[in-house]
Amino acid sequence: MKLLLDTHLLIWAADGIERVPEKVRALMADQKNELLFSVASIWEVAIKSGLNWPDFQVDARMLRRGLIDNGYCELPILGEHMVAIDSLPPIHKDPFDRILIAQATIEGITLLTDDPTVAKYQGPVRLA
Repeated sequence: MKLLLDTHLLIWAADGIERVPEKVRALMADQKNELLFSVASIWEVAIKSGLNWPDFQVDARMLRRGLIDNGYCELPILGEHMVAIDSLPPIHKDPFDRILIAQATIEGITLLTDDPTVAKYQGPVRLA
């Protein structure tokens, strides 16, 4: 199964796997699963760390390099993903979360999130 981790889960995994919920750790450890990260997550970290948001005190370059070095696949943002955003219901206004949801939907990838609001979306979204 292909698993797209949301930005917080990626930061927690990079910071120390013990911060990641146990059921997500089990999915991450399963060799049958392919772990992905979105370019949108790296973009979000770069913007929010530059604004000194407390939850985003991570170097975007180091996060990306660490993810790639640990076998994660990078998911680019395509025009198809962008236009799919307009078909999402207005449950959540965060543009970074909305692009992750659109990417997961278009690509048929399960999005793992720790955000209960994001988990309200129909489709391939699973609450961590």
